Amino acid sequence: MNVLIVEDEVLLAMELESEVEASGCKVGGFAADSKEAIALIQSARPDMAFVDIHLLDGPTGIDVGKRLAAEGIPYILVSGNLKRIPEDFAGTIGAIEKPYTMNGIQNALQYLKALISGVETPSAPASLRVPA
Repeated sequence: MNVLIVEDEVLLAMELESEVEASGCKVGGFAADSKEAIALIQSARPDMAFVDIHLLDGPTGIDVGKRLAAEGIPYILVSGNLKRIPEDFAGTIGAIEKPYTMNGIQNALQYLKALISGVETPSAPASLRVPA
């Protein structure tokens, strides 16, 4: 599976990359702002994505998420403040709050991979806040 990481903090992006690769997926691209992210959605055609809400160009992660949802690409929002997530969750599968644990990221990845592959989906992990 090809994963897009949209994160403006380099160390967090590198941590996510490490966890994505440890789960057997490939990182298909990184973006630190919405313009880069939207360009990568078109060129890299990711299977899934992790998207921070606040990027270099402001709180534009929600816009990136809406674009992913419009393209049918499942994604997880990552934020230090989950109160910024719109009530409709902007089409996301769920959200993880920073600081997150590596176990929480791995559990969310496994959940997302199960959703994408169409196998019977387990219940959402505790680390992943899902829409009601």
